[in-house]
Parts: sequence; C-alpha cells; structure tokens
Amino acid sequence: MLVDIGRTALRYKPRRRDDAPLRQRIKEIAVSRVRYGEERIHILLRREGWPDNHKRVRRIYREEGLNLRSKRPRRSKAAANRMERPELSNLHQCWSMDFVHDQLFNGRKLRALTIVDNFSRFCYAIEVKTSFTGINVAEVMESLKMKYGVTPKRIQVDNGTEFTSKDFDRWAHTNNVTLDYSRPGKPTDNPFIESFNGSFRDECLNTSWFMSMEDALEKIEAWRMEYNCFRPHSSLNGKTPEEVMNQHKTMPGNSNL
Repeated sequence: MLVDIGRTALRYKPRRRDDAPLRQRIKEIAVSRVRYGEERIHILLRREGWPDNHKRVRRIYREEGLNLRSKRPRRSKAAANRMERPELSNLHQCWSMDFVHDQLFNGRKLRALTIVDNFSRFCYAIEVKTSFTGINVAEVMESLKMKYGVTPKRIQVDNGTEFTSKDFDRWAHTNNVTLDYSRPGKPTDNPFIESFNGSFRDECLNTSWFMSMEDALEKIEAWRMEYNCFRPHSSLNGKTPEEVMNQHKTMPGNSNL
C-alpha cells in the first residue's frame, strides 16, 4: 500500500538540548579567569563532570563572544637558531630564573624573581622585592634548598648583574649547580621562563591592582598556587605542574626528587 506523505515530513528533525546551564557555567569561568581560552575552559568543565565535548564548548564560547583576541608577536628567523639544550626527562634537571618588573598603584617599582622547573613547569617561587642583588638571589635559592631538600643540576639565566655576581656564582659552585647563561640579546635561549613570565604578566600583573607591597605579595602568591595546583597547562596535556610533580615523584628511583 502506498501512502501519500510529503518528503519533508519524513526528514529527521534533531532535538537540540538545552545549553542554558552549560552556557552559564562557561560564562562564569570566563569571568573569573579572564585569560583562559576555550581549551582550558573545556578541561575545567570535564574536571567538574560536564560530559559535553569540545565542539559544543567551542560553539557556546564563540556565540557568547568570549574569544581571546591577543596578537602574537612575529618570530624572527634568528629565533629558530637558538642554542641546543639537552632533552629533559625528569625533575630538577634544569630550572629557569628571571625577573619581571611591575609597580604599585602609586608608581612605586617592584621586581619579581620567578623560578620554574623546566620539566614539570612547577613554579618554586616568585620572590617580590623593590630591588635585588646577587646575595638576595643566592639567599632565595638557599631557602628553596632548605624547604624542598633539592637543588637543580642546571639553571638557565640571562646575563643580568644579579646572576653574574660573585655571590650567586659562589652559591652555585658550592652546590654543584651549573649556571647556563643565555646569549646576549637572545631571550629565546630561555623559552620556559619567557613563557611563564608571559602568563604571569597576562593573568596576574595585568589583572591586579596592588595597593601595597603586602597586597602584592598576597595576590602574587595566590596566583602562583593557582598556577601550580589548578591551572591546566597546554604543554602538559591539560595537567597541572603539581600533578606532573607528584606523578614523577612516585616513579621508581625518584623518591628523593
């Protein structure tokens, strides 16, 4: 028997689920963490138990106009020829150190010494002062040695006077730490700390208003803890530096790391 039914009546009509709860949560995350893109937001949603895939998150993220619009700097051809470095396979093979400059609300200058493990991306310290000397840098490293019970085999630094001082060199020699200096004018020789400092400025310094040195210390330390323990890291497959640290501490032969 033939039934006269229009072709349009037989077409499948998809039922679109209500995106309102997911949309609201995406906006809440984007408001509280203004520099997180769609990939990091998707990772946070999965942590919270949302089953939605990255395509739905991307669609809603863009429909809400949350796209990050940051122009990336053009890379020069010289950057492709940076110095060869040993491949990293474990914790404490190499740390990186550098300084970041900022100021309080009243224009008073401050400097932040950032120290990161290149393998795990774990930030051991962001020491904040108005100024630093080589002795100050050596004291910070000695305090980290006492706190964590480890020193790195190698530290990548630039040619600033604080890192080339006799006091810091003496500390490195005493602790059998190799100081690996970048070539003058080649910040790409130390890409790990450059990347970290970019995130530090983008997500903390540029979004915070420091009323005093104490206020700066509190907010910067809070961001360091979030970076280590909460913030998904793209180069770590969405894991946090703390997760990578704990994972490698439990591996055979790494009990003292």
